[in-house]
Amino acid sequence: MESTGTPLPTPSLKGRLQPTVVLTTLSASFCSAFQYGYNIAVVNTPHKILKSFYNDTYFERHGMFMDENALLLLWSCTVSIFCLGGLLGSLIVGLMVDKCGRKGTLLINNIFAIVPAILMGLSKVAHAFELIIFSRVLLGVCAGISYSTLPMYVGEVAPKNLRGSLGTMIEVSVITGVLLAQIFSLQSILGNATDWPVLLALTGVPAVIQLVSLPFFPESPRYTLIQKGDEKTARQALRRLRGHNYDVEAEMDDMRREERAERAEGRLSVLNLFTFRPQRWQLLSVIVLMGGQQLSGINAINYYADIIYISAGVEAIQSQYITVGAGVINLVMTLVSAFLIERVGRRILLLVGYGICGSSCLVLTMALLFQSTVPELSYLSIICVFAYISGHSIGPSPVPSVVRAEIFLQSSRTAAFMVDGTVHWFTNFIVGLAFPSLQVAIGAYSFIIFAVLCLLTAIYIYLVIPETKGKTFVEINHIFAKRNGVEIPEEKEVTKAEPHMLPMPAKETSF
Repeated sequence: MESTGTPLPTPSLKGRLQPTVVLTTLSASFCSAFQYGYNIAVVNTPHKILKSFYNDTYFERHGMFMDENALLLLWSCTVSIFCLGGLLGSLIVGLMVDKCGRKGTLLINNIFAIVPAILMGLSKVAHAFELIIFSRVLLGVCAGISYSTLPMYVGEVAPKNLRGSLGTMIEVSVITGVLLAQIFSLQSILGNATDWPVLLALTGVPAVIQLVSLPFFPESPRYTLIQKGDEKTARQALRRLRGHNYDVEAEMDDMRREERAERAEGRLSVLNLFTFRPQRWQLLSVIVLMGGQQLSGINAINYYADIIYISAGVEAIQSQYITVGAGVINLVMTLVSAFLIERVGRRILLLVGYGICGSSCLVLTMALLFQSTVPELSYLSIICVFAYISGHSIGPSPVPSVVRAEIFLQSSRTAAFMVDGTVHWFTNFIVGLAFPSLQVAIGAYSFIIFAVLCLLTAIYIYLVIPETKGKTFVEINHIFAKRNGVEIPEEKEVTKAEPHMLPMPAKETSF
């Protein structure tokens, strides 16, 4: 007799957007990436007030004010030392994520946000501007660790068909931090001589929220299975992240294949990675993506924006509101990128973004050169700034964080993220240090350099970087294997006697 019962639904291989994944991404991304964006922007608008605090403190100690050059040097140190802290964070992140896990690293990293928040909040009462400078170093370390850890964690907890959209939430969180910093920094809110310690101390709030919320969410299943050898916990985490109508065992098999690939090549240190042929093009690609992201001129545009607004006739007091408007455009276009990335792919967004940025730099150069004879061109300069921010927000800003998490297997991901973090923070520091002098030396022509760098980065992306949308980490590794001129070792079944061999001890170190 045939059964008349309703057949059980076939488990899906396509991950749906489960509440656990959404909440995990929000807790991890917003509360960590926020630190990066907020602390990049928070000192820009109230810089005159903070410089005045530096000078008044110096006067209290020595009975005289600092000369302009000394004050400028001290303030430049305050701003740029954040990037050096980020560089330090990117160098220690490898050891942390291997020993403490992705989630554990993010939780520990909150120390580097809460402590400086307290110190900066007390700096005015203590009459010590040194507390601000020291805190900026710690906040840079926090940003450096989170900038490398977040793409690993989010990329590993997300299903492959949603990896791009969830990965761009990291950049959305960065931009949200920038925008909130711009809003809170308005003189009418906290960017004034009375409330600036509160403005600086607010960076500790998201860290406290993450300390309370993130422990309730699972560790990366890939880390749990491949590096810890804990199949039971990895399976439980996947069920929480993927929901009930999902073929968990299929993804477990995919992770086991990645584990076998890791055994074939061994855990790679940073030094191993530079000499390991099967990862050659992946390593070069992540260096180009992260270097291009900064060398394309985004920080230079932000630096020059106020000058452009004033040249167009905008009063200095009103330019802060235009800056907030630019921040809104930045956030909106990043959200557009998150919506499009799983529809049009990573390559298209990168190529379109760099195309817009390069074109904007060229037109901006012409507008700046001729606006003295044609005053109306000053308004074109503002349009170019907004166009550039839109282009960068749709491709070069958010997409590299997704791609860099996709093109490396577990065995090389930690070392690769140490490399790309170093490239990111070093180029960020170089642009911030060199652009003011470059702008003085060649003026508007400095943007021609950024246009050329945008073009070169786009050419590399078009010729080398494959589309990774909807592919597993192992499938992406196979694509690069052909480009690297190597063969993928034949997969061998893992015996039950030794299901999770540890990596060779000689290759366990981060360096």
